[in-house]
Amino acid sequence: MARRNFSSIVSFFLLLVAFTYTQASENVPYTREKKIDVVVETTVYCQTCEHSGTWSLIGAKPIPSAKVSITCKSHKGHVSFYKVFETDKNGYLYAPLEGFKMQHILDHPLHSCFVKPLWSPLESCVLLSNVNYGLNGSPLRYESKRLHGSKYEAVIYAAGPLAFHPPDCSKTHY
Repeated sequence: MARRNFSSIVSFFLLLVAFTYTQASENVPYTREKKIDVVVETTVYCQTCEHSGTWSLIGAKPIPSAKVSITCKSHKGHVSFYKVFETDKNGYLYAPLEGFKMQHILDHPLHSCFVKPLWSPLESCVLLSNVNYGLNGSPLRYESKRLHGSKYEAVIYAAGPLAFHPPDCSKTHY
């Protein structure tokens, strides 16, 4: 019997504390302390002539300073985000989508954003390839990648690797 009373007293006390906290925090304006960024990553390669016209990246080399666009469209088809980014010295792109906003659930990056290769600084590798649908825009995928900090979190979406190929590839392979 004493155990039951003690349990009731503890439950009542917890309820009282929760109620008091709710009352006290009603007038406090909500501030988000943690910044959450949407980030897109990909790598841009120079595909070999041997594999030009395929999705194979065997023997491909990363392209530093390649230009890549990220476009997001609203659920109504309007462009809601567009920015051109540059790959690093390893051909890797880590692109925070600063200014990206979701107005509707269908505006989620997995539904609305795509990545396209735009320009290669390598004169020997300037033609666009359709690796991972790069010509029309590579869709994003979520691979459970996140970066966490005390006041920062990044949700990282990946586009598959993108590629250019040399302009002087002969049509000896099919």
